[in-house]
Amino acid sequence: MAASKMIMASLTHCRPLTCAATVPKSYPSRLLPHPPDLIKWVRSEGGFVHQAVNISPQGTSGLGLIASQPIPKGSDLIVLPYHIPLKFGPLQFDGADGATSVLVNLAQKVPEELWAMKLGLKLLQERANVGSFWWPYISNLPETYSVPIFFPGEDIKNLQYAPLLYQVNKRCRFLLDFEQEVKQTLENLKSDDHPYGGQDVDASSLGWAMSAVSTRAFRLYGEKLPDGNHITVPMMLPLIDMCNHSFSPNAQILQEQDPGNSKMRIKVVADTTIRQEDPLLLNYGCLNNDLFLLDYGFVIPSNPYDCIELKYDAALLDFASVAAGLSSANFLSPAPWQKKILQQLSLDGEHPNLKVTIGGKEVIEGRLLAAMRVLYASDVETVEKHDMETLKALSGNVNAPLGVSNEVAALRTIIALCVIVLGHFTTKIMEDEALLKQGVSTSTELAILFRIQKKSVIIRVMRDLSARLNSLHLKDDKLTTQP
Repeated sequence: MAASKMIMASLTHCRPLTCAATVPKSYPSRLLPHPPDLIKWVRSEGGFVHQAVNISPQGTSGLGLIASQPIPKGSDLIVLPYHIPLKFGPLQFDGADGATSVLVNLAQKVPEELWAMKLGLKLLQERANVGSFWWPYISNLPETYSVPIFFPGEDIKNLQYAPLLYQVNKRCRFLLDFEQEVKQTLENLKSDDHPYGGQDVDASSLGWAMSAVSTRAFRLYGEKLPDGNHITVPMMLPLIDMCNHSFSPNAQILQEQDPGNSKMRIKVVADTTIRQEDPLLLNYGCLNNDLFLLDYGFVIPSNPYDCIELKYDAALLDFASVAAGLSSANFLSPAPWQKKILQQLSLDGEHPNLKVTIGGKEVIEGRLLAAMRVLYASDVETVEKHDMETLKALSGNVNAPLGVSNEVAALRTIIALCVIVLGHFTTKIMEDEALLKQGVSTSTELAILFRIQKKSVIIRVMRDLSARLNSLHLKDDKLTTQP
């Protein structure tokens, strides 16, 4: 009874952590229906916001920043002093006690690949704290996020892409397991040591915090070490994180030492002349659609960095070669010299890296292309005339380092492999497009858009390789007709 009274009392000094558990049908509302003006708050805390920078609710991505008048190239758009970004770096761990020590211990149990959860623990603490310095910022955050961990089970299946399904399920399992870890850690804590004011923390609130960080945080130089070097830490940048993404951005993030002290300040600078009503755009990174959907909750149409992840599998490649009208025993039983080269490509041996890709800037990952060329080669002497980079290269001009017939066989096998991979999707693009026209939920729409883009990657690769094959045949015809 005494413990429950203590928790009820503490709840009067904290904000609830309940979170929406599903993707909204429209762009999500903020945590507060009418949150504080973020621009005014940044300025009141010593930050700078260009007079032409405004918050606009327009656009498919919801809230964003736009220019209310032309802004010259090189202009400072936003400047945040050191104390405004929300971060949870290693130097904050030193000598930590009480509630901070609890967060540190929990953060140390989070895998590094899920770094967003580490900062998410701190974000959740500040969300619960009525007196948080960051509440004007946190109250502007969305109630929920359109990332796949919040998709209904059917829409997770609708992704139809095993590598992403694996990552989504892995994150969901982590959240469920970590919920138990957090509950055990917080159980029986003294009120002063409880980072969330005595509130229960479940997988939904943890998922909200992790998603808030993954969709908005930047990895930048943070604390300064005793040796004078700055370490890189993830941090949430109020207002700056309202800039949307583009591979052709008109702004960039810079860091510089604050003239008034030794701390680093963060600024967004116009990279081009920004016209009136233009959105402020940053490049979040040259990422594939797996990461954009998993971490940011959106899909980029015709993403030049999107690719298909495959496992290098000898039996699958052998099947592809047969489907291409070719056949070679070397796929299942490579010659010793071929096996040695596969080991150099990390596609064989004790600790191989069997993940290969098609699509993206490379069209075909160099290791996969080199393996195809080597496995169709008839003798080691011809192969050894070329270095590994040449064997891995698919240049803009048609090249066939091991001969035209070898190149034709390699490309035909990869095209057949693409056909096999395309067949693993249970729907066709035309069917997907018809579903979108019928009107579907936001999560279903994202899942369909994602798989359309994945299939489009495969089709683009097939068209590219088919064009190369045609050029090779023309080249071969010219060679055979020469006197």
